[in-house]
Amino acid sequence: MRFGYWTPVYGGFLRNVEDEGMPATWEYVRKVSTLADRLGFELTLVPELYLNDRKGPEAPSLEAWSLATAISAVTENLEILTAIRPGYHNPQVTAKRLSTLADISGDRLSLNVVAAWWAEEASQFGGVFPSHDDRYVHCTEFVDALRGLWTETPYSQHGRYFDIDSTVVEPKPATLPAIYAGGESEGGREAIAAFSDSYVTHGGTVDELREKVADVNARRERLQGAAFDSIGMSAYVIIRDSEAEARAELERITTINPDSPGYASFEEFTKHSNLDVEVSAREYSVGTRALRPELVGTPEQVAEKIRAYEEAGVNLLLIQASPLHEELERIATDLFPLVGKN
Repeated sequence: MRFGYWTPVYGGFLRNVEDEGMPATWEYVRKVSTLADRLGFELTLVPELYLNDRKGPEAPSLEAWSLATAISAVTENLEILTAIRPGYHNPQVTAKRLSTLADISGDRLSLNVVAAWWAEEASQFGGVFPSHDDRYVHCTEFVDALRGLWTETPYSQHGRYFDIDSTVVEPKPATLPAIYAGGESEGGREAIAAFSDSYVTHGGTVDELREKVADVNARRERLQGAAFDSIGMSAYVIIRDSEAEARAELERITTINPDSPGYASFEEFTKHSNLDVEVSAREYSVGTRALRPELVGTPEQVAEKIRAYEEAGVNLLLIQASPLHEELERIATDLFPLVGKN
């Protein structure tokens, strides 16, 4: 199992807790990045969001590509998995930017390709927002263009969304950045199996992940001749000396605060879902279904659960925790030795 974490671009992860002691500043991100690098975490996911979906759209959030450059300059070992929404970028400039970032980082840059999902964000920032199934056509063309620009000179491509005529990108990355992507729909899984190196998903139960891993690996074997290089899952982690302490923390962060800036999105979520309120509230509290894996308890209990996910085919955890600088230290000290990580 590889251990990664989400870079907190939005001042924390919790929708019901206003101040997590994790300000949306480079000073805090640098502190977390250098700490995680020293502790032995292997990867950080840098989300690309132009509005803050955790603390409310009017709250501050940091820009992914500026952070990726800065993180690469202050760390030595972390893989920097930077999210990208193709609707906000053209592939020629992206290929050039990534070639430079690959050089700065010593080939530690990778790319998490994210299909559009937030219409309001696209409206405010001028993003392309295709219909659901077309989003994966858009992503596929984008990834094809990046790989072409990184391997051919000059490169041309003509499709539904991108027209590229004899473009030169030099220098090229010494090692092609790995492509990660995630999607739940039939069309999304099929497209990702065709263009991605690794698959990432929101949190789920062990049985849900076992089924999903089997499905997406079968698709990739059919389309690319081999299973995914990596299967990553988001998970919110709470470890304490006793299970009671861990459950008390879980209760604290999932207690709905009607005055929180994001509460309107919770009301919208429950209105249009068939889930019961308790489950809805839990998922709303953190996002990315990161509480669903139930990595909550003593270090021994969480380690046992992680081994179950590993047996199910998950080999990368994308951790959220709060406050992150304290929890990463706790995870490295108390959990890593139990899962065979030095």
